[in-house]
Amino acid sequence: MRWNTQELGVEQQGTLPGLARLNNLVRSVQTPEFAGVTFHEVLAKSALNKVPGQSYVPFGWTINPYRGCQHACAYCFARPTHEYLDLDAGDDFDREIIVKVNVAEVLQRELVRPSWQHEPVALGTNTDPYQRAEGRYSLMPGIIDGLASSGTPFSILTKGTLLRRDLPLLQAAREHVPVDLAMSIAVYDDEVQRSIEPGTPTTAARLATVTAAREAGFDCSVFLMPILPYLTDTRAHLDEAVRRAKAAGATRLVYSALHLRGSVKPWFFSWLAREHPELVDRYRAMYPGASAYAPKEYRAWLAERMRPLLRAHRLERGREDVVTGGVASTAPRRTAAAASGLAAASPTMLF
Repeated sequence: MRWNTQELGVEQQGTLPGLARLNNLVRSVQTPEFAGVTFHEVLAKSALNKVPGQSYVPFGWTINPYRGCQHACAYCFARPTHEYLDLDAGDDFDREIIVKVNVAEVLQRELVRPSWQHEPVALGTNTDPYQRAEGRYSLMPGIIDGLASSGTPFSILTKGTLLRRDLPLLQAAREHVPVDLAMSIAVYDDEVQRSIEPGTPTTAARLATVTAAREAGFDCSVFLMPILPYLTDTRAHLDEAVRRAKAAGATRLVYSALHLRGSVKPWFFSWLAREHPELVDRYRAMYPGASAYAPKEYRAWLAERMRPLLRAHRLERGREDVVTGGVASTAPRRTAAAASGLAAASPTMLF
């Protein structure tokens, strides 16, 4: 069924129950270009999402033009967000994609409100704004234009090489606001990458996108996240990762160990049992019960392993935004007092 033959306002056969209850569902679309994937087009009521933060950073802001992600990463922490719509955190997350078709228009209205404080906005912290569907829907150009024209700084974290399409727009936006870019590249073993991230561009293609961003004049961080115990945490793999990131032009590298929260854990373990059954018991020992994070001892061991590699390749360790989980913005952020209108004439600025 071709996209341009769909009729607005007509509920398609096969629309899932959780989605059918939404009063903002426009249509559900399938196309041969994306076999096995259904796109559920909705009219967003809001674009800016407020994320509560710590006391000194009262909140962060994100925009998620899509829900669900065609990258199909087995470890993706955003999987449980699909359960709100009676969709599962496993296969549905990969194949039932929510598209906020009017997100740019809604954003424009929100950005002109007198209450908007022009705080940094993060994209790519939940599901990827440059997943394959963006090539068809082209939601990001309108978002970029809205943020830049309103004087709102923003950051983008992505695994999608489609970022290259918008580099000229991002260069223009940078004339008005700080723009921070990061590429997520977790796995540098091609076989493991194809298995655990089957919908993502190759590692080489993402590294080439880092280079393209640098040639366009941007700093570009690489997120080496997550590092997978017993799979991608060997010295050889990590050394190769840091070396290739540096060679591609990465300005900083952010890393962390795998964490498995909520319904992500059983989905990841089903992948592990299928692809690496010899590791299941070791992972269960590392992530027992409801435990989401790798043991403190493992994280300390990983830091000790990474530190000399970063030094050897002369690559700085970058920062993850403490609130949104995306790349830390280079724009100043108001303190809690300033954000609430109680700041003194010269409030402390956090970077």
